[in-house]
Amino acid sequence: MRQIYLVLYYLFSKAPSGRFDIFNIFNKIKYFLLKRVFCQLGDEVVVGKSAYIGNGLGIKIGNYSGIGDNCYLQGPIEIGNYVMMAPEVKILTRSHKTKSLDIPMALQGEVAKRKVIISDDVWIGSRVIIMPGVHVGKGVIIGAGSVVTRDVSAYSIVGGVPAKLIRSRL
Repeated sequence: MRQIYLVLYYLFSKAPSGRFDIFNIFNKIKYFLLKRVFCQLGDEVVVGKSAYIGNGLGIKIGNYSGIGDNCYLQGPIEIGNYVMMAPEVKILTRSHKTKSLDIPMALQGEVAKRKVIISDDVWIGSRVIIMPGVHVGKGVIIGAGSVVTRDVSAYSIVGGVPAKLIRSRL
């Protein structure tokens, strides 16, 4: 049954989203379907148009969070409450093995999945890439276009490639 809900989600994923009444029916349909696909889906979560969620396994999203249009999520991911995610954010949890030089990388397989954790009250700018195993602390702001390769301390503002501390919000 879960696979049916997943297929239906992808059929409705092209529908516009937003907090305006005109889009409310599409939000409710997507929410209904994702509630049956994700491990956990909090209250009032809005998932943008064409958001890719893989098979949905291992994805947990807290209350009042938003996933922007065309985002790409690979489980396992934990997203806290009040997280704002702009369009085209990519959260990756796996990578390829590269250790052996005598075997093509494409044939070496994947590294074990590493969970990404995004704490409460985080703002992720457009086209940010978050790499496997990263923990983003509470109250963090990540600038648009950043590549986050390491954990980010709570209440930090980071940006760049790779993402570096710009300043603290405290």
